[in-house]
Amino acid sequence: MQAAFYEKVGPAREVLQLGALPEPQPGAGEVRVRIEWSGVNPSDVKSRLGLRSKELPFPRIIPHSDGAGVIDAVGDGVAKVRIGQRVWTWNAAWGRPHGTACESVCLPQAQAVLLPTGVEGAAGACLGIPALTALHAVLMDGGVAGKTVLVAGGAGAVGHYAVQMAGRLGAARVIATVSTPEKAVLAREAGADEVVFYQTEPLAERVLALTGGLGVDRIIELDFAANAEADLKMLRPGGECVVYGSGSPTMQLPFFPLIARNLQLKFFIVYHLAPGDRERAVTTLTRMLERGALQHNIAARLPLAEIAAAHELVESGRAAGNVVLQLPG
Repeated sequence: MQAAFYEKVGPAREVLQLGALPEPQPGAGEVRVRIEWSGVNPSDVKSRLGLRSKELPFPRIIPHSDGAGVIDAVGDGVAKVRIGQRVWTWNAAWGRPHGTACESVCLPQAQAVLLPTGVEGAAGACLGIPALTALHAVLMDGGVAGKTVLVAGGAGAVGHYAVQMAGRLGAARVIATVSTPEKAVLAREAGADEVVFYQTEPLAERVLALTGGLGVDRIIELDFAANAEADLKMLRPGGECVVYGSGSPTMQLPFFPLIARNLQLKFFIVYHLAPGDRERAVTTLTRMLERGALQHNIAARLPLAEIAAAHELVESGRAAGNVVLQLPG
């Protein structure tokens, strides 16, 4: 099978290779997915760069946790009725050497979720990390019904889904931060009631003005290190900041505003969702997909042979949405 892989960390064009590797065979409890689309996420880029560790956990890594395709073989203990199902994957490359940047991947059958009819494969490759991250951030701790929600980066891979999901799950008002007029259009089309240009407007002051000085109930935050100071100002007393990312590994926070206003900081990584939380998110996402309730913001579609360019695009932050790779055939 054709695959992209790396055997050392470093710049995309220096370490990513394309070549033929043996086709995997499913073990007990596994399915084999013939991959049609592979999703590229920031975590894939960080792992390949060696930002988390310079030491590879495996001698060779086929990257990417997200993908979509068709089950073409099953292992012992898996019903043969699953053969032929269109599916999307989650955590394919998390703690494993074999992700979706290849023609075939074997993984536990629970990690291959049925893709509803009418949802294109390219969109399926955006669900495992972006959509599930957004949905858990919206659903956790009682959800957002009746609340005013601020979504940081409302045109991005996660934020674009979060804007839609917050509105569909009962938020009273959704405010999105964006950097350009083009991204403002994307956020508004996703359902944002208001947009704030965080690069050219005073973020906290603008959000407080939009909320009559009250602040927001929940912030869904993609870069806590960059926005922590503003986040503390924008939250109403008792409000919560749900954090799924940070541009810096360290930060300092003032204690008194946090405790005096009963503010709550909550952190999660989608790879480590508790089984019950993941089941809830997958079930809710499936219902939304079946109803055609979601827009899928795909910024770029490239062939597998251009994986280095795809990684560079994600790494640069220029992509207003998801980047996906199409597999041969």
